[in-house]
Amino acid sequence: MTQTEATAAQNEATEVARPVSRTVAESQSEMTELILPNDANTLGNLLGGRLMHFIDLVGAMAAYRHSRTHVVTAAMDHIDFIQPVHVGDLLILKSCVNRAFSKSLEVGVKVWTENTQAGVYRHVASAYLVFVAIDRQGNPVTVPQLTPETADEHRRYEGALRRRQNRELESERRKRAKQAPAGVGSVRPGKS
Repeated sequence: MTQTEATAAQNEATEVARPVSRTVAESQSEMTELILPNDANTLGNLLGGRLMHFIDLVGAMAAYRHSRTHVVTAAMDHIDFIQPVHVGDLLILKSCVNRAFSKSLEVGVKVWTENTQAGVYRHVASAYLVFVAIDRQGNPVTVPQLTPETADEHRRYEGALRRRQNRELESERRKRAKQAPAGVGSVRPGKS
């Protein structure tokens, strides 16, 4: 048996061992970070890029738990920065899979801060991310479907399909724009 055949057989065995479906609760993830001065800008607020990094990490945790294989970030579909996060706040990030497609998953992330001295929680950000499940060679692999159980999970499940359809429409619009003749639908630099 060649190395390629052995790898294919191992991948096939792994595919058979994977469940057909998982629930949202099976992959929910949470992480907490203490915001320190090196995470902040000159105003003492968490840098947006640092927050995006934390969101990507906790989102990947949920995707990894659901797919039980390597995942890569394909898109950060949407992010809302609602309120600033301050040095000294505890940042609490929670993620869950909203929907599993054939080889990709949409994960929703909500972010809160806790002021530990006052005991006050604030919702500070929300985001949707898309992850693709891959094998060790970087090839996309099939993921288990998602079985929503609660009314909120069903709402997020349906919303994920709408967002995917919107992403596909936007992707097609960008492809057409790239193929448009020079000067059509664009403004030259320095002109308004």
